Amino acid sequence: MVRATRLLFVLLLPLMWSLNSWALPEDIQAAKDEGMRLYNIGHSTTAMPYLRQAADAGDVEAMYYMGESERRQKMMGFTTAAMEWYLKAAEQGDPYAMLRLFQGGACIGGECPEGSDDWREAALDITQPKAEAGDPEAMLAMYYIYANIDASRLTSVYNFLGIPTRASKWLKRAAEAGLPEAQTTWGRRIMGGGGWYFTKNRRLEAAESWFSRAAEQGYVPAIEQMARVNRDQDEFKESWQWMMQASQYGNYDSRLGVGWCYLEPDRDERCQNELDKITGWAILYGLHNETEDNSSQNVMSWHRDELTETERQEAEALAEAEWIGRQPPLSRFPHRFGF
Repeated sequence: MVRATRLLFVLLLPLMWSLNSWALPEDIQAAKDEGMRLYNIGHSTTAMPYLRQAADAGDVEAMYYMGESERRQKMMGFTTAAMEWYLKAAEQGDPYAMLRLFQGGACIGGECPEGSDDWREAALDITQPKAEAGDPEAMLAMYYIYANIDASRLTSVYNFLGIPTRASKWLKRAAEAGLPEAQTTWGRRIMGGGGWYFTKNRRLEAAESWFSRAAEQGYVPAIEQMARVNRDQDEFKESWQWMMQASQYGNYDSRLGVGWCYLEPDRDERCQNELDKITGWAILYGLHNETEDNSSQNVMSWHRDELTETERQEAEALAEAEWIGRQPPLSRFPHRFGF
């Protein structure tokens, strides 16, 4: 009976997706966009009232990120509020929400499918047909699903040795299908020690090839990774160019790095710029104004005495004119399915 219920659930999912394919009203979409902007710079508490509007209107992505935001409130703990939002998203077919329900132990106190079936299996049931049909997004979801199903010390050893696992096979398929998020994740695995490469240079070149494919599609996390891999290759001019580009596209870490370079160009070989205290202060002032972060504030405090009061005022006026509210908006580009 339980298995039949699960089968009915899976068969109804295409209908659920079609029912949730409408466009949000303009004001609700604007609220969702603002909620995602705040979430992406780490302001999940402030983001929640905006995301809730979209979630209450039936937006599945907003439901999932309401769960993520609730989880952030309690040091990544699976609170009742978080689990309720994940359940709402899972009921509409979101595989990542299903994995969160599994991680949160949703089956422990409730009704689970027979045998070994659980929320991971439900995610697999709805995602695998789409992945097999060639959907790159579904292929990436399969990577996370199998990473949860096959999680073990042996899997970690396989990943280190470069022995393909079910999860890694799906990730590579998604990368080869052209999905920039998968290409960047695959490149990061290589940078992190995955696979066998006889020299450091070969490893860097292999990672760079994947980052490059994603960067060519305008995927900002890949652009940031291009700056990092070029720095490790001692290609500092190229690294600087990539860091500047990532900053222009709203990457928080890259903009912090660029602003710091203008204040202290000798700190890093990839700072291929001349000292420009006004520009550096303006960038960091704008960054802190929008994110209230500690990092930009710390860098400014270290260099505060190097600018006169008049110079700081000039820089802050420049920030208001050119850096605060700049588009595209700032983002830390958090992983969709991270810790």
